[in-house]
Amino acid sequence: MSQLENPKDVLDLIKREKVEVIDMRFMDFPGLWQHFSIPSREMDEDMFDSGLGFDGSSIRGWQAINESDMLVKPVPSTAFIDPFLEHKTLVLICNICDPLTGEDYTRDPRNIARKAVNYLKSTGIGETAYFGPEAEFFIFEDIRFDQNEHEGYYHIDSIEGRWNTGRVETPNLGYKPRYKEGYFPVPPTDSQQDIRSEMMLTLERMGVLIEAQHHEVATGGQAEIDMRFGPLVEMADNVLKYKYVIKSVAKKHGKTVTFMPKPLFNDNGTGMHTHMSFWKGDNNLFAGDMYAGLSQEALYTIGGILKHAPALLAFTNPTTNSYKRLVPGFEAPVNLAYSSRNRSACVRIPMYSSSPKAKRLEFRCPDPSCNPYLAFSAMLLAGVDGILNKIDPGDPLDKDIYDLPPEELAKVPQAPGSLRDALNSLEKDHDFLLKGDVFTSDVIETWITYKMENEVQAIDLRPHPWEFALYYDI
Repeated sequence: MSQLENPKDVLDLIKREKVEVIDMRFMDFPGLWQHFSIPSREMDEDMFDSGLGFDGSSIRGWQAINESDMLVKPVPSTAFIDPFLEHKTLVLICNICDPLTGEDYTRDPRNIARKAVNYLKSTGIGETAYFGPEAEFFIFEDIRFDQNEHEGYYHIDSIEGRWNTGRVETPNLGYKPRYKEGYFPVPPTDSQQDIRSEMMLTLERMGVLIEAQHHEVATGGQAEIDMRFGPLVEMADNVLKYKYVIKSVAKKHGKTVTFMPKPLFNDNGTGMHTHMSFWKGDNNLFAGDMYAGLSQEALYTIGGILKHAPALLAFTNPTTNSYKRLVPGFEAPVNLAYSSRNRSACVRIPMYSSSPKAKRLEFRCPDPSCNPYLAFSAMLLAGVDGILNKIDPGDPLDKDIYDLPPEELAKVPQAPGSLRDALNSLEKDHDFLLKGDVFTSDVIETWITYKMENEVQAIDLRPHPWEFALYYDI
């Protein structure tokens, strides 16, 4: 679908496509898409300026009950026809505003992302921040879980799960990827080619350009579909479309998708390696003649990311489950270093192409449980801080970090080992996020409080199933 430029374009599309329903979508604070719908006859040009009211106190991490009224204002350029709903529905992504002041709401994640881009421009460093996330996910056949006062469990199942080689399937055909050997096998071992292709082509029809799709390393249906890079806000919008399409196509086929970073024990977790670069006009500011073809600005950007990485992870890896993936010995980097080609470094400089336009950084820590508006914005601000303060990233580490002798490895800083540690790092190091009023102090405080109370402490209170194996007979 070609991009729409103004409200009139949207109204023309509604008429031309005989749209029946308008669906207003926006992001809650932790990172889930929300929506409500109106009949298409209710839509007019004024609504794009005046907005529609809703109860902000019912959205996680937002307004108190005594100041609950909020407005959604649809953005014309985000419009797309929903490919899954029975009644023809036009989706509009919205910004959130205060009805009394008319100002953009400081806790609206999309507003934070827009401010991040404006801050980059205000510094004079660049005009556009490009991001290219590589979000992985699992496609399962069945998921059951519960925890209450007397029991706690989860049960995952997949036709591809290596654990099912002995299951009676009348017949069991045996094509199930071995643990850590699911990368790139052809069908019939890769049983998900058709469903991934349907996901890819659905995204393409919605205007989300895809570069590749493939099976990923883990058994049990791990997959990856790579989107083409784009400007920060547009890319974050596309991550939400991506998750929506992938979950919806899976459900259509009687399957379920999760973006949890570590749903399976003892196999690879799910990451979202994120590529980034800053541009001024047609000039890629990260291309130069220094290490790995980088510019000095790119090296300073790496310095900013490495310096602020422990705080960054509170946004890029924002769940307790994220830190089940960020452990030594698996695919996720936990050592805060940079390198060309070396995938064990948390910042990598891809060397697929020698073209200056392709020069970029890849931050390998993030996972797809994050709120993309907040994660990309935090990465941008860390990079800008590195440039403005000329933060030296030190020497690259061009060797396998996992094979370093202990005395050398001890000198390499490590990522936080838990969400609690990341949130504590954010509490100590967030001044760089306040620049340009992108993240406000209220946003930082609310994020830390929400995550601590609703996730960290909630997990701490509950017995873990493995504790019974360790301690029941004490």
